[in-house]
Amino acid sequence: MNKKSSRLRRARKTRSKIRELRRYRLTVHRTPRHIYAQVIDPEGGKVISSASTIDKDVRKALNGYSGNASAATTVGQIIAERAKSAGITQVAFDRSGFRYHGRVKALAEAARENGLEF
Repeated sequence: MNKKSSRLRRARKTRSKIRELRRYRLTVHRTPRHIYAQVIDPEGGKVISSASTIDKDVRKALNGYSGNASAATTVGQIIAERAKSAGITQVAFDRSGFRYHGRVKALAEAARENGLEF
């Protein structure tokens, strides 16, 4: 098993549990340069809101580099605001098999501080 297949195996396990709960899902994906977040409906077919470091609103708030924890914090704040404006406050956190550490943790904590519950 390589690194990516191990991560996808962990993600599959988490997503099956979230599917049982029938809750909205806050999904996070990260690359070395960017971080992406989406709120997906319980059926899994529709994206309710999204935010990433390539959005124009987020790029204005960042000072240069978009692959760090401060950028992830900004994305977490924005995704929480957009989800609340769509009427969603409770979500399940889907970290896509990534460790709850660094940028993923910064995004999750910022989303919690701005009103999302998970």
